[in-house]
Amino acid sequence: QVRLVESGGGLVQAGGSLRLSCAASGISLGINVFAWHRQAPGKQRELVATLGRGGTITYADSLKDRFTISGDRAKNTVYLQMNSLQPDDTAVYYCNAPNTKWGNFWGQGTQVTVSS
Repeated sequence: QVRLVESGGGLVQAGGSLRLSCAASGISLGINVFAWHRQAPGKQRELVATLGRGGTITYADSLKDRFTISGDRAKNTVYLQMNSLQPDDTAVYYCNAPNTKWGNFWGQGTQVTVSS
């Protein structure tokens, strides 16, 4: 059974940092693609960053200077380090494993709220 569990969200002041975690079970880092997405109120879900099978990393252009995706194979966990957070970063952040052999999986999401 594939499961993705996000954690690390919360309330932070503008300029602050948060690190989100996505603990995966049933699938392994290194042989699956993982991604972080976010959805702000009233907006479509958008891709934030991806971590490919061979460690290839991509970012949304507008976020690459402040956000960093990484993975820990020993913990089977994907992280999203977010720095210099702004109110526009307020959203529910979702972990996603889109191309597993069993299909496309999503976590339940974790709320990030940035106050001005």
